[in-house]
Amino acid sequence: MSTISIIGSGGMAAAVVGRIAGAGHIVEVISRDPAKAKALADKLAAGAITGTYSAPPTGDIVILAVPYSSAAAVVADFGKALDGKVIIDITNPVSPDATRLVTPAGSSGVQEIAKSGPAGARFVKAFNTIFGHVLAKGGYLDAFFAADDAEAKARVSTFIKSLGLRPLDVGGLNMAQTLESLGLMMIGLAKNGAGSWDIAMNVEIG
Repeated sequence: MSTISIIGSGGMAAAVVGRIAGAGHIVEVISRDPAKAKALADKLAAGAITGTYSAPPTGDIVILAVPYSSAAAVVADFGKALDGKVIIDITNPVSPDATRLVTPAGSSGVQEIAKSGPAGARFVKAFNTIFGHVLAKGGYLDAFFAADDAEAKARVSTFIKSLGLRPLDVGGLNMAQTLESLGLMMIGLAKNGAGSWDIAMNVEIG
């Protein structure tokens, strides 16, 4: 059992922390609004704690669960408090109408966010291809992740396994753009071909 910190208190944050708490980890909820952080922590039966916004998070793994539009600013607010941490970015940098990515050509959301972080922070892209309510339901799902740091990959892979998910490494952080495109595709699929948001992307390995 370990402490996992999460920055954010919205719907996706709630889905993620529920799964984490259910796996037996201690959850530290951090939000700009302390009342929202406390409200989310109080919903968890596993004795979640709250942290102070912009102060060093307790967990060595920190999940960034805020809208992409504010993610870089949030990372900048924490600054050196994130030094040495493994930062899991779960955002999808999509336009308001969910028809395109808003990142610069050749870059990804997590790579843009990382520019606001300290040099010692290790960024990982993960969970952005799983809808929050699907994650919250439980079940064995595939969780794709991308990162450049081998140790951060190993730690995130172990963490993902502890949640009852199958970790699938797709490569370096340059592959995050592909994962974000997959996230956008999942939205399009839910709206059109599948006609349902109760879907997940899984890989069959024969």
